[in-house]
Amino acid sequence: MSIKKYVESIPVGPLAIVALSGSKQLGEAVDAYIADWRSQRIEAKESPITFKGYTKDSYLLDVKTPRFGTGEAKCTLGESVRGTDLYIIDDVTNHSIEYTVCGCKNHMSPDDHFADIKRVIAAAAGKARKITVIMPFLYEGRQHRRTSRESMDCAVMLQELVNMGVDNILTFDAHDPRVNNAIPISGFESIMPTYQFIKNLLRNVDDIKLDADHLMVISPDEGAMGRVVYYANVLGINVGMFYKRRDFTTIVDGRNPIVAHEYLGDSVEGKDVLIIDDMISSGDSMLDVAKQLKKRKANRVFVASTFGLFTNGLERFDEAYEQGLIYRIMTTNSIYQSPELLQREWYINVDITKFTATFIDRLNHDASISDLLNPIEKINKKVAEYNKR
Repeated sequence: MSIKKYVESIPVGPLAIVALSGSKQLGEAVDAYIADWRSQRIEAKESPITFKGYTKDSYLLDVKTPRFGTGEAKCTLGESVRGTDLYIIDDVTNHSIEYTVCGCKNHMSPDDHFADIKRVIAAAAGKARKITVIMPFLYEGRQHRRTSRESMDCAVMLQELVNMGVDNILTFDAHDPRVNNAIPISGFESIMPTYQFIKNLLRNVDDIKLDADHLMVISPDEGAMGRVVYYANVLGINVGMFYKRRDFTTIVDGRNPIVAHEYLGDSVEGKDVLIIDDMISSGDSMLDVAKQLKKRKANRVFVASTFGLFTNGLERFDEAYEQGLIYRIMTTNSIYQSPELLQREWYINVDITKFTATFIDRLNHDASISDLLNPIEKINKKVAEYNKR
């Protein structure tokens, strides 16, 4: 990354980052990257008035969200946010954070995390120059459309943030990015970590062959086809797709159970396959797709999923790995990862902290992020380096 490239414009305001409890580790890593980059920029040293407060040891604000005995909470800011370019980061799926309600331990839910984001915005009281919310997993992203008489929680959430004064909302791999139609004239970006997945795949698997004769990319359902087609185009490989036959007369755990997976596409016999999706929740669907691919004599099965929720535990994935159904699973550290997950032999951790820091650094300078949203040049360069080796 070129350090000089990002100082063609002055910052829109002094940078301030709030890393809430769900993303404390992510926020600290992002902060360290930005502090290191800015300490090396010559322009900041040559123009101390224009770049006043630009170089710091840390851009993290002193923010607390204490709770009362009833579980109610508030936000207190330990320092001024007046005129700042404020970035609020929180992983709404981080269930490892606990608080006490009437003497009982309670795990923070997505609702609790979202309420804390709103508390920070309310505490800033309109004094920040610009507010950006970075929500790696889009809150209520799966409840984004109405198919019966039901709530549209994601759209309501986006409108609520905009009404509170939020200028930009950044998320990773939104379940359906068309939800931004709820706020059509406000900033909304669904960031795809495609380059990070390809880079980590090539780094951890040194014998994979990136051509149509040896590798296919697979969509586990019709909803993931957009992601899969992008991978197929940049890698020059073929596409396969499963579609889900569901029992719409029954609801189990809030959804219609899958009756069967049907496959459409070329033969996978003897080929490595890469399954692409936005999330692994319980894992039922992903493991059934892997089983179907193995029945069709696929070679190794790789999975790349932005969010590894693993809501039903890791044991079923251990069994699938031992049975040879799954070879490697890649998910990002944009959301909480349990220590047990990080120790699994079949798991590849995809680090997106530098990627996130680059977004914040660019946006603070009001610079273009087009090449980050579509990193085809970086992917081609990385693939060419791998093939040369």
